[in-house]
Amino acid sequence: MPPNLALNSDAVTLGDGHPPGSCQGHWEYSNNTFKSTIVTEWDLVCDNASLNNMGSSIYMFGLLVGAVLFGSLADKYGRRIIILINLATQAVFGVGAAFAPNFYMYTALRFIVGTSISGVIMNAFVLGTEWTGPKQRMLAGIITDYFFGFGYILLAGLAYLIRDWRQLQLAISAPGFLFVFYIWVLPKSARWLMANDREEEAWELIRKAAQMNGKPITKDHELYPVQLQQGYKTEGKTKVKETHSCIDLVRTPKMRKQSLIVFYLWFVNVLVYYGLSLNISDFGMNIYLTQLIFGLVEMPARTITLFTLNRSRKISQLAFLAVGGTACLLTIFIPSELSVIRTVLAMIGKFGITASLSIIYVYSAEVFPTVIRQNGIGLSSMCARTGGVLAPMMYLLRSISPQAPMLLCGLCPLLGSALTLLLPETANRPLPDTIEDIEGTNLRSDTSTCFERVSSPKVKKNSSGMSHASDVCLFFY
Repeated sequence: MPPNLALNSDAVTLGDGHPPGSCQGHWEYSNNTFKSTIVTEWDLVCDNASLNNMGSSIYMFGLLVGAVLFGSLADKYGRRIIILINLATQAVFGVGAAFAPNFYMYTALRFIVGTSISGVIMNAFVLGTEWTGPKQRMLAGIITDYFFGFGYILLAGLAYLIRDWRQLQLAISAPGFLFVFYIWVLPKSARWLMANDREEEAWELIRKAAQMNGKPITKDHELYPVQLQQGYKTEGKTKVKETHSCIDLVRTPKMRKQSLIVFYLWFVNVLVYYGLSLNISDFGMNIYLTQLIFGLVEMPARTITLFTLNRSRKISQLAFLAVGGTACLLTIFIPSELSVIRTVLAMIGKFGITASLSIIYVYSAEVFPTVIRQNGIGLSSMCARTGGVLAPMMYLLRSISPQAPMLLCGLCPLLGSALTLLLPETANRPLPDTIEDIEGTNLRSDTSTCFERVSSPKVKKNSSGMSHASDVCLFFY
């Protein structure tokens, strides 16, 4: 009978320290850390050891599919309905995964869960952004990110208390059914309704929001729906809108350079973020404690960006990438016996990458010009999800060298940090509107965002001095 396995997380090594290889026979597993895992239940060892990483990659691929699929569906049918459908899907298939009869069914169910999670996260962020005033938008985004850290910490506690994988899967999935009350409390997006010629519904939601905020709308704005609709019709008759596509992101030299760098930054941030998160057992310490530390470190990492972003997007991005990459790179020089030092360096690496990931959301939106900003963010998201798909597979490189994964986690961010030097500074600068702005012509003196320009000086004012039409969307915040 082969030697016993020392099972830590999803990394499996033989009791005598040799990596898993081609082998046959019956296995006995250590239950000191876990009572049961998918590895022990379905013997994902030796020739089948790579299936565990493959399963994680398929889950990440589900996130990619969900981002593409539910992004377009939400634009067509609305954010609210897509969020509600995906919350239900996540709960049902997540619970179903706890009862999966084999690894392949488990992986298929996890793929569906991945698509639904992506649909929830992406559209919840968009819905929240569309209901938040421009001054609070960055703060709202960072606060939302804090809950990822809370989930990280909570998972460490649950996993410590529940050592059976089926029970743990059930414990983290079943609470999803509590979100049924969102049917009654989750609002539609007023902005989406306006964009789809449903002004009356949008106006009703705006009245409710203003009333809840203690700033009820005055009679001066009661004619808003009619004026808005007439404005749209007038613009539609007199203005021919120039169309743009994803090709415009790489059609001209400067735009191509900036686009490719931003795509790489998204890719490397997510690659290293999940590369560290999914392989906490490699650092030699108790995996529950490591998971807890990795969750705690996300809080200061996201908080510090609130103070650095307003000073410089560019310096903040390259500095945190350099910190994360250097820390990961240093771990390969630390002997495995010094597990505490390795974990501290990994924690610093996670800090840098988490902060960098928070910054790239804001930075990339300001690098792309208004006319192709949505296309740029969409392709950036796809690059990010590709990094997520490859992150679990990255650890198959251990068969070449045990240091190879962390070497990759170190060098890739350092390359990204160097490439960031080629990007423009966008903090406290006017946003580019057109590709011509990027290619060398002077930027507009207007410092407003494309969203804020809706309430422009061109809108006529009434006798009280208050502007009509779309400025009402923000006045009660």
